[in-house]
Amino acid sequence: MGDNVAVTASRLEVVPENPEVELLWWQGCPSTDEARRMLRAALDGSGLSAVVIRTVEVRTDEQARELRFRGSPTIRIDGTDVVELAGGDDPSAGEPAALTCRLYRRRDGRISPTPDPHDVRVAIELSAEARRLSEEVA
Repeated sequence: MGDNVAVTASRLEVVPENPEVELLWWQGCPSTDEARRMLRAALDGSGLSAVVIRTVEVRTDEQARELRFRGSPTIRIDGTDVVELAGGDDPSAGEPAALTCRLYRRRDGRISPTPDPHDVRVAIELSAEARRLSEEVA
């Protein structure tokens, strides 16, 4: 199946069939592999095993600022942070971009070096729902 086309009032927009999934990381952070495994499992569990996770190593403070990097690991679906998409509590919100390890607040209140798996699944589901809606409009 090819790209879907959604028509909006202001422009014609091409909506890719699958979400763009990014894992931004910094070499000094030990939780990147755990985040990658969790993300892969969430994608596979959502029927998106064909989706490629684009990994982006953030190497400089300048690059961190350009990418609005909140710390490592950061997972984005279609350019939006998974915690923001899922409506979770993000202790890093408002912090300046930096080469640092990121902390997350899990749904049960615990602090973690990786996002809550529930937030990752919800973000993927919301992205899929947005794609289905855009297909209906096309």
